[in-house]
Amino acid sequence: MHEATKAAVVTRLRRIEGQVGGLLRMVDEDRYCVDVLTQINAVRAALHKVEEQILRDHVSHCVAEAFMSGDVNEQRHKVDELVATVARMTR
Repeated sequence: MHEATKAAVVTRLRRIEGQVGGLLRMVDEDRYCVDVLTQINAVRAALHKVEEQILRDHVSHCVAEAFMSGDVNEQRHKVDELVATVARMTR
C-alpha cells in the first residue's frame, strides 16, 4: 500500500474505531435500538469506504504494475486474485 493511501486509511480506521466505541457506549446506556442500528449502518458505510480506498490503491499500483511488467502469468494471477477479492467483498 502506498504511503499516502496508508495514512488516509489509518485516519479513517481510527475514526471508525471511535464510532465503534460510541456504539459500545450506546449499548451500555440502553440507547434506543433504532439509534444503535443507525450508527451500525454508519460504521458499515465507513468500512466500505476504507475497503474501496484500499482496492483502488491495489488496482492502481499492484495490478497496474503486473500489466506493465508484460509477464502474462503475473497478469493472470493478479486478475484472478482481484476477481476473487471482489467476489468476497460482495457476499
